[in-house]
Amino acid sequence: MAFFQSRLISSLEKVFCRQKLEANTIANLTAGRGENISFQIACRAEENIWVDFEIESELLPYLKVYEVGLVPCELPAMPDDPHVLSCEPGLYPDPLYPREKSFKISRRHWHALWISINIPEDLPAGRYPTIFHFHNHAAASEKDYGFFSDTQCLFLEVLPFELPEQLLICTNWFYADCIFTYYRIPCWSEKNWYLMGKYFQNMAEHGINMLLTPLWTVPLDTAVGHERPTAQLLDIELENGRYRFNFDRLRRWINLASESGIKYFEMSHAFSQWGAVFTPKIIVRENGEDKKKFGWHVSSDSPEYKDFLQQLMPQLLDFLRSMNLSGYCYFHVSDEPTEISLESYRNAAELLYSLTDDFPIIDALSDLSFFKRGIVKYPIPNTEHIDEFMPEDIKQRWVYYCGGYRQVPNRQFGMPSARNRIMGLILYLYNLDGFLNWGYNFWYTQYSLKQDIDPFKVTDAGRAFCGGGSFMVYPGEDGPVNSLHYEVFRDGLQDLRALRLLESHIGRNAVIALIHDKLDYQITIKNYPRDNSWLLDLRQTVNSRIVTSTSDKTATKTIFHRSSVLAAAKRLPIVEHQVAIL
Repeated sequence: MAFFQSRLISSLEKVFCRQKLEANTIANLTAGRGENISFQIACRAEENIWVDFEIESELLPYLKVYEVGLVPCELPAMPDDPHVLSCEPGLYPDPLYPREKSFKISRRHWHALWISINIPEDLPAGRYPTIFHFHNHAAASEKDYGFFSDTQCLFLEVLPFELPEQLLICTNWFYADCIFTYYRIPCWSEKNWYLMGKYFQNMAEHGINMLLTPLWTVPLDTAVGHERPTAQLLDIELENGRYRFNFDRLRRWINLASESGIKYFEMSHAFSQWGAVFTPKIIVRENGEDKKKFGWHVSSDSPEYKDFLQQLMPQLLDFLRSMNLSGYCYFHVSDEPTEISLESYRNAAELLYSLTDDFPIIDALSDLSFFKRGIVKYPIPNTEHIDEFMPEDIKQRWVYYCGGYRQVPNRQFGMPSARNRIMGLILYLYNLDGFLNWGYNFWYTQYSLKQDIDPFKVTDAGRAFCGGGSFMVYPGEDGPVNSLHYEVFRDGLQDLRALRLLESHIGRNAVIALIHDKLDYQITIKNYPRDNSWLLDLRQTVNSRIVTSTSDKTATKTIFHRSSVLAAAKRLPIVEHQVAIL
């Protein structure tokens, strides 16, 4: 057995800390300009050892290297889901830790580096070789196992097109209170604003272009009678029956998010979750003292709350229009109402609809009857129920997922990454306008009962949801730490943009035919190819068709970095490299 081994593999592989690795090797990738492309290099050694790496590439200014970290998870996937890698508790690859020159691997276990290349929009099209050199750590403090070295080369062909702007409205619910809770800083302090800006920018870079906005503390994922830490943008004062509203913090929030790349805003739910039975926690200043004016102690049909909303909404809508958010701002009544709460939800919805004018109201909804009765005009069904909604005449079509579902696409730790990325293809085939996901940074346990967890250790919201469901990013020292499942999700959104670009050239029917070529069934939300190679090959085919279909017939020139001579001289094979000690 060679002392050190490395293998160039796709971003759809998951490298577990095990002795065996079953993953196909790659040597070539293609991508459009302005796209983010990722791949991995899996490494293994016979002993615990630090490994240095060096990179030669013209793409080096746009390239970042991460080590794929391992985190514990007790619930990685549903036990009765037939299409998972594992549902057993264990260590799962997910957080991506930046690495510049070296990393450590453990004895006889596979580890992975994640390489991300953010291709500039003005980069000349061409074939760019990127060479990775691995060798002994220069200042090893452990036993001297002798000298080893290894080389891997990936050829990235940058194609002469740019992906169009993302049309899909995409939101992953952002929890402002989880930021200041984890970092142990005051809400709305300058440090808090600084950190939120880091997270907003991270969201925009990954295709999340809508932001959950806490007019008041979001009434989500909270046990009845309990509460989340107060995170309220509106400064509200009550005097002689009249409310005064200060929108300064909301203005700062919108400006900061917009500067970061966010385009759409969804206002925090106006009523409690799962049926709109109660009011959200809202702090109001009366006689110089801050009081919890509304919350679990006030029912949703309270005349006082109706009066509050009737005073707030005209001023709020005027403010939003002054911020040029007409057509870019949405409201919520309550999340996932059921038949049990039909009347409370209906009454709450009627009140909010009467006050929101031309601003749309969207709600997660799995019960089609709410739409058929006209109670919810813009429903967001979960992936398991979307086929029930497709025959209906809905002006704007959305879908959402969180955790626990079987068969349908998702991003759980125990699932293959292809099942995560294929959501972009599903969004295209269903021709959807919006996608909602529950957790961007839900770093609490279920119902927010425990609010001081370490997300690097508690990855399933306290044995409640499958790992990967409650958050996309981990909290880093100075901002977000990206995750493997987050990067793969972005790849799916880029696939969606590529498909829409191709449609602009050859038409939607031709694109759908291309997708189903060589398949003997029609792809649906529950029935789709589950093979990594199929998904990667499809994207390569789409890229090729875009190039041949575009009016720009300029030939792609071939660019050879001087290091490509080294690669050619060594005739680097497209198979796993094994290097013995010299």
